[in-house]
Amino acid sequence: MLRVLLSGKLHPDGLAVLRARDDLTLVEMASEEPAEFVAKLPDADALLIRTAMLPREALVNARRLKVVSRHGVGYDNVPVDALTEYGIPLAVVGGIHSGTVAEHAMFLMLALAKAGLRHDRAVRAGDWNAARARLEAFELSGRTLLLIGFGRIGRALALRAQAFGMTVLAYDPNVPEAAMAEAGVGKVADWRAVLPDIDVVSLHVPRLRETENMIAAAELAQMKPAALVINTSRGGLIDEAALAAALLEGRIGGAGIDTFDEEPPRPDNPLFASDRAILSPHIAGLTGEAMARLSVTAAENVLAGLDGRLDPALVVNAAVLGK
Repeated sequence: MLRVLLSGKLHPDGLAVLRARDDLTLVEMASEEPAEFVAKLPDADALLIRTAMLPREALVNARRLKVVSRHGVGYDNVPVDALTEYGIPLAVVGGIHSGTVAEHAMFLMLALAKAGLRHDRAVRAGDWNAARARLEAFELSGRTLLLIGFGRIGRALALRAQAFGMTVLAYDPNVPEAAMAEAGVGKVADWRAVLPDIDVVSLHVPRLRETENMIAAAELAQMKPAALVINTSRGGLIDEAALAAALLEGRIGGAGIDTFDEEPPRPDNPLFASDRAILSPHIAGLTGEAMARLSVTAAENVLAGLDGRLDPALVVNAAVLGK
């Protein structure tokens, strides 16, 4: 019997896909501790992993492992270079929840533009007339959105922003200008150079050495005082202390943050003090519908990996296929 190791809870729809195969044994991990990975992986033919950190040392004796299926599109919790060294493909789910994340980014944008937190508080506090007189809300129509990263989620957000009458620009050296133009998006060669003209910046890039703290004090200083910053991608892309200071001093208009450098964030995170920051618990892709789709695709990737029929488009280290 083939053994599939499950790290993290899997939606029933995904479990059903795996249980439909009578040649598999499912082993659910009791914890996300490195020691359990080290103990369990040598007997596993496949690993389906959610958010736990997969330790490199757990792969040394994982001689049976044929595939690692990541329950999502990001893979910063998985040592890709080590998997590649051992010839193990890492599969992700592709664009399954792109629309879900784009919706959440749009929600954050709208909530900030309409001063949602402050208006809600004003009604509850009986501050009705004063709140109406302050005119804190503004329209997104006619504003300019800069997407840093123009993959599936960036494209989905562009469609939604355009429906609100926004002009959309994007920075992504891997996407040709013609492809962006076809989507009605203007290609930007240097995203920092255009910051003074941007009303909303939305991040859609992985966390890499070159993207860590890509929005820091210098970048925030170039932006309009009313500009908004949205991050539904990965924590660590924004210098949170610099952003909190800019919000406190009125040098930036607002921030919608779904991902943090440290998760969960500590109670003393400086962003907690600002009512111009709307925060969510890394939940942009977590709806009931999205979780069902994610689990099914992650499970299907496990079966495809075991059967030797993985879709190369869903494999991060596709060079290992066929070896």
